[in-house]
Amino acid sequence: MSGSSSLSQLSQLSQLPRRSLVDCAIDAMREKIESGAWPVGERIPKETELSEMLQVGRNTVREAIRVLSHADVLEVRQGDGTYVRFELDPAAVMRRVTRSSLRDHFELRVILETEAARLAAQHRTAKDIRKLEKTLKARGEWAAGGDLDQFLIADTAFHLAVAEATHNEALVELYRYFLVAARQAGRAVMEEHGLPEPGYAAHERIFRAIEQGDGTRAARAASAVVRPLVQALSDHTGNKD
Repeated sequence: MSGSSSLSQLSQLSQLPRRSLVDCAIDAMREKIESGAWPVGERIPKETELSEMLQVGRNTVREAIRVLSHADVLEVRQGDGTYVRFELDPAAVMRRVTRSSLRDHFELRVILETEAARLAAQHRTAKDIRKLEKTLKARGEWAAGGDLDQFLIADTAFHLAVAEATHNEALVELYRYFLVAARQAGRAVMEEHGLPEPGYAAHERIFRAIEQGDGTRAARAASAVVRPLVQALSDHTGNKD
């Protein structure tokens, strides 16, 4: 490796954001909860004890507790202490989803988007149809050399509109949480793996089936958009079904 290359890499590393002490404290506390060391319903150690245990200041401990209490993982009871409320932090779960393999990601998308399209065809309103048509046109067709970030934002806006047309709040919120991972995965398959982005016509078939209230055809069209990416990734990694 050349000296200039080494310096360049060191420069890039120095620009990477460092994890804060609060983040480290949060991770350590999550590990205690998820391992069962701090069971649900039990009171966790006091701030002074946590400060010594985690080797951080009390302000850091206080901020970590604040973050976990906002996530409903901990419950602060004034004058009594802080108790474990829930074993799993939804944000931590979604971070693990984000770190899953591309193949796993797109297999999950097949499930989500197929059923979302089916339900959207059954429950869409005239307002939903107008929004779907608007987001589909805004998405357009990907052109090489274009602004990939803007395209991926427009693409996920269309898929979110499909989810919203189901009028199933649980599914909509799950998909909203999934959007960041969806954009990252879309970028990866296009830039790193060179796989083609499913085109406008394939997305228009989803829209038309939903517009016509045909749940079976909508589900089939949604599956046809994502499933080829799963197969391509399987072939790419040698992990064939």
